[in-house]
Amino acid sequence: MPVMQTSLFDQAGADSKVYDGAEALNNVRKLYKMWKAGLLGGEFMPEDSNPHLQRNSEENLLYLTLPMALNYQRNSYKLWEGALASFNDAATRFIFSPNDVLCCNTEELRAALTKYKVAIQPNKHTEIWIRLCTTIVNELGGELSNLFERCDYTVTKILQEIQLKHKKNYPYLSGNKIANYWLYVLTQYADLPLRDRENISVAPDTHVIQSSYKLGLIHDMNATNVQREVAEAWRETLRGSEFAPIDIHTPMWLWSRGGFADLVEL
Repeated sequence: MPVMQTSLFDQAGADSKVYDGAEALNNVRKLYKMWKAGLLGGEFMPEDSNPHLQRNSEENLLYLTLPMALNYQRNSYKLWEGALASFNDAATRFIFSPNDVLCCNTEELRAALTKYKVAIQPNKHTEIWIRLCTTIVNELGGELSNLFERCDYTVTKILQEIQLKHKKNYPYLSGNKIANYWLYVLTQYADLPLRDRENISVAPDTHVIQSSYKLGLIHDMNATNVQREVAEAWRETLRGSEFAPIDIHTPMWLWSRGGFADLVEL
């Protein structure tokens, strides 16, 4: 099979190089095939550090949700390794039970969250954890699955609920990057039958922003609204294609994390 290397641009001319949507889509197809062929790594993703609970269980939803709210500007692998260690330790497993969290004192919870570095900002991260557990217990009847049922398993309604209507009840989980990636993770590691998966936006974290820049979708990685620009650019570029925006998150994340290997035609 012929292999064609593609150098997107030399660094000196990065800012002036402009790609159209068709070219960006063509390059994404190469990148996606490289990922599927194992050329980008990623055989083990951060969220693979999980106890393999029953996919449709409430316990599984909580495990995949609570740590996600702390996944901001930190090493994702370390976060989820800490989450798994906390779950496997009988003394700290209670952090994944909202009812138990609300029954313990703050000092006890802070100690449990920091033991395996699930929380690396002891006060702020503990407050976020308590707020989410309070929402789950008081607003959702103790079951996170009620959120999805109330929203008819519809991405747009879920995002409206946590980002607009009740944003303060979902600290950090309501952020554009985390909210969309959280829904993606739930479709991968839990049985969450979303009706409109195509409305999960690409999660515009640092690696995705850098990859989007390399692929010519944005021209300023430091723009004030760069996360919104990235999400909108990919929504437009992928409209009518074989990809939902979130499908390309992992390939772009790995591509950036690995140092931007040359794209190849497989």
